[in-house]
Amino acid sequence: MIKMNELISIIVPIYNVEKYVEKCINSITRQTYKNLEIILVNDGATDNSKLICETLAKKDKRIQLINKENGGLSDARNVGIDNANGKYISFIDSDDYVEENYVELLYNTMKQYDADMSIASHKVIYEKNIIDKSTGKKFCDRPKQILEMLLYDDGIDTSAWGKLYKSKLFKDIQFPKGRLFEDSATTYKLIDKSEKIAVYSKPVYNYIIRNNSISNEKFSEKKLDLITSTKEMTEYIKIKYPELTKACNRRLMYAYLSTLTQLAKSKVKNKKIQKELMGYICKNRSEVLKDKNTPKRDRIGLISTIFGFHCFKYIWKIYSIFTGRSNKSKVENN
Repeated sequence: MIKMNELISIIVPIYNVEKYVEKCINSITRQTYKNLEIILVNDGATDNSKLICETLAKKDKRIQLINKENGGLSDARNVGIDNANGKYISFIDSDDYVEENYVELLYNTMKQYDADMSIASHKVIYEKNIIDKSTGKKFCDRPKQILEMLLYDDGIDTSAWGKLYKSKLFKDIQFPKGRLFEDSATTYKLIDKSEKIAVYSKPVYNYIIRNNSISNEKFSEKKLDLITSTKEMTEYIKIKYPELTKACNRRLMYAYLSTLTQLAKSKVKNKKIQKELMGYICKNRSEVLKDKNTPKRDRIGLISTIFGFHCFKYIWKIYSIFTGRSNKSKVENN
């Protein structure tokens, strides 16, 4: 039986989440794995988030609250890492919550395989639908194989949360400050730095999508950060693992399709970016469609672009309604 006595640091960036943060923190304090250091990083919240965190910190001595000026999600995570004393680190977003065995499952999985990193799975919780992303599989593998799974979205994703890391992995790795989709710029580095990665695909993390009515918002060019981060990732992997080139091409195409989806949600047009995105997709579409490992969702999106942006937008709308994903967005830490 594995003795659960090593200190684990849980890092939770906080920014204007007064409606959700108490549930998140309570789900951490109730963990079956008790030897935790819970680091709450208040990233300049302007609502009652700080007060709620202070109240909860008085009830549990494991909670440490760090207050700082707003610098974004990456900066808050980096501050948490710099203040962590645990041998292991895990991240939880402040508007999500975890099952009581979240830490125990990740820790035991890591120990069982003597790995440097462990990965669990999650549920995506929409207002009218829940998608369980778990497969139930349990295994351990080397970075190349895990990266290939990530590139094809085969049970592995780029999210920082839902994972447990040996703290030493962050010695020379940080989240990029000021960039959205910071996980895409970071997680692959942590995977490749590990000797072994253990996976137990159980849904112990609950990723919450709120109804923000973002369809009326103007498309933000910051959404292009996903493409920037994905290009960095795929260029790195192509150089080190050239046999994963096809998988890299699929992942980069996904970044373009995802960004085009964000543009399709907006009622405010941006013809310049639309042309750039469609130009890349049309130029590289056939190559990705020939890859037998390209996910079905991507295939549908790519085929719809053959008939133009408006067809893609219509197909996306039908798909989002059918899957219960319409007009939803994640709470951002700005």
